[in-house]
Amino acid sequence: MKSADLPLRTAAVLGGGLMGRLLALELAHAGCQVDLFEAGSADAEGAAARVAAAMLAPLAESAVAPAPLVRMGHHALDRWPQLLARLSEPVFFQREGTLVLWHRQDTAEAQRLARVLESTARAVPELPAMQQIDSAGIASLEPSLGQRFARGLFLPGEGQLDNRALLATLLATLQASANVRLHWHSARSPDEFSPGAPGQPDWVFDCRGLGAKPQWNTLRGVRGEVIRVHAPEVGLSRPTRLVHPRYPLYIAPKPEGVFVIGATEIESEDRSAASVRSTLELLSAAYAVHSGFAEARIIEIATQCRPTLADNLPAIRQPRPRVMQINGLYRHGFMIAPAMLDVAMQLLRDGHSPLATQFGLPALSCLDADAAAAIESTIHP
Repeated sequence: MKSADLPLRTAAVLGGGLMGRLLALELAHAGCQVDLFEAGSADAEGAAARVAAAMLAPLAESAVAPAPLVRMGHHALDRWPQLLARLSEPVFFQREGTLVLWHRQDTAEAQRLARVLESTARAVPELPAMQQIDSAGIASLEPSLGQRFARGLFLPGEGQLDNRALLATLLATLQASANVRLHWHSARSPDEFSPGAPGQPDWVFDCRGLGAKPQWNTLRGVRGEVIRVHAPEVGLSRPTRLVHPRYPLYIAPKPEGVFVIGATEIESEDRSAASVRSTLELLSAAYAVHSGFAEARIIEIATQCRPTLADNLPAIRQPRPRVMQINGLYRHGFMIAPAMLDVAMQLLRDGHSPLATQFGLPALSCLDADAAAAIESTIHP
């Protein structure tokens, strides 16, 4: 997209997490002059994206995610390499699939999950087909697991990336851009701007996650806890999920022997330290997958709240002309952020988004008639 295609020359992006950084870079790439405002520091310590496994697993996530999110995740798998190619440094990214395992006592739960994934595959046929595998198939994918598991599921084509490396590289790329000015420790809200007025940005984009709650009161936080460990003795090469009747554990390998272990999802905006119970359950479950985790070194136990709307679906809305809010990415931020980015840019450029229709996003995610008319009048005054 060229700058001439956009109905703006200057923009303010509020929020320096994953969505804010991606959008600021996309606007700058299109020739727009961008000011990015973030309440915290350049390290994104307050962003949900910093405490994440960054798995790109639309079929696996369909255990808890409806078809619109699955379609967005499938779209994003092909978009991530294009977005990463624009960055100043390489970022770890792979598409080696997802391995789903279970212990014998959890077979019934695994069968229920398989039925859910089969239903998803029928609803979204463009997804690669799920494969039922036996112990030999598991060993061929992950030799270090040996014969520990008798049955499993393999979901080809799913991927992951290194979330913290991505945030850092997005930062470096933005810092190097002549079209971007970065303002850290600068909390701002859309109410502080009069976009389109003299001396003001042409547009304001609110990507503040839970920071936008005063302007979007249906937002809530859903707490998550993850543990980062260094486990050089563990040879897992792809994200691995463990079926469990109470929580779906995941283990996501990162470069240099680092693994992110997570599962918990708590309806709470409490950001205090992780509980002993959660920590013991996560580490015990990881050890049950691979005994090499017994000698792992704990790097970090982190908690964060993900910004979530009432229906657990993401949304884009325009509360007033020239102000766009993007929020509600919940636990699926890395999986769907490129799709949300593409929908937002289509809305901005054309006043409507075929992608939003293709994904099956709810009405809230598309601009209403008055908002579309406001964009159209900007494009064709």
